[in-house]
Amino acid sequence: MAFAFYIAYFFMALPSTFILKKMGFKNAMAAGLLIIGIGAAIFIPAALTRQYLLFLLGLFVQGMGLAILQSASNPYITILGPIESAAKRISIMGIFNKVAGALGPIILGSIILADADSLKVNILKMSASEKITELTKLSHKVIIPYVAIAIGMVLLAIFIYYSSLPEINTDSEDVNAEESTNSKTSIFQFPYLLLGVLTLFLYVGVEVLAGDSVINYASSVGIPLSTAKFFATCTLSGMLAGYVVGIICIPRYFSQRSALKVSAILGVIFSLAAIFTHGSTSVFFIAFLGIANSLMWPALWPLSINGLGKFTKVGSSLLIMGIAGGGLIPLLYGFLSDKFSLQEAYWILIPCYLFILYFAVSGYKQGLSKTDR
Repeated sequence: MAFAFYIAYFFMALPSTFILKKMGFKNAMAAGLLIIGIGAAIFIPAALTRQYLLFLLGLFVQGMGLAILQSASNPYITILGPIESAAKRISIMGIFNKVAGALGPIILGSIILADADSLKVNILKMSASEKITELTKLSHKVIIPYVAIAIGMVLLAIFIYYSSLPEINTDSEDVNAEESTNSKTSIFQFPYLLLGVLTLFLYVGVEVLAGDSVINYASSVGIPLSTAKFFATCTLSGMLAGYVVGIICIPRYFSQRSALKVSAILGVIFSLAAIFTHGSTSVFFIAFLGIANSLMWPALWPLSINGLGKFTKVGSSLLIMGIAGGGLIPLLYGFLSDKFSLQEAYWILIPCYLFILYFAVSGYKQGLSKTDR
């Protein structure tokens, strides 16, 4: 299911460029929210019919909407003010996302996963007809939450569309851009952007892997599901704490590049600790990756699109394509966990964080003009 959601970013990233050029940043954000609402609404017939393909379709449509929304919102927030404080603005925007993300597993878990441990045991003893009845009841529990999500997205789209948010025309602004930028004829003439896409691919992969695998990993070491679900909230709460640090400290006390370096180093340390410790201690270190991952997204965006000028919209879409890492790296983790173990498969995190560290140290300035460094 995660693959169906995140692969939508890959397929929708380049069409997002066309949408941004035609609609502008503000209207594209509204369109993205509306499509997310449509994706949420698809969960209603999916739950009623218990058709797995409909659930996948709903996730894919939501991913499409988010691809458009993030293609518009992240560069919009980045270029709305000084580039050196962009990470702070993205952190402010992201804090609302992570609050919802931290509460989501608890709220949905209390609705959908109530008595999940007993159901897991009892369903093995049920007849085929009893299993169908119980699973139908379980699937119907998602209807009300997703109706609320669909309505909320539509209302938010209307609010954005009619809001007084200023539009930013990067195409016309580039007439006054420096000559070195105007001389570029292709997005592929910006090596730091392409490295940024790969870095974001790896970052999203490790973030999703940490959040999505921690419950299953906790369960594998004997922690009940009713308790294990809180580890995902712990991961997202760590990211929320990191966002607060970013809002307070960037750029007053340290730069967004320094934040990315420290985050990558913490990622390596916590990953190694999770691999070499055992039981609940190891699980906590996977949850602590939320702290390590928190400032990577806010720092990667300004470092990757700095100085792109008229190529900002295309560059943003390429970065959104990198979000597909959230669908592919967890799949690779699953393959490794089948070959070895859930814990040993976490070795996949180490090279990912090391590459992120490389980008923070020198990759971000490959091909960037000296005045923009």
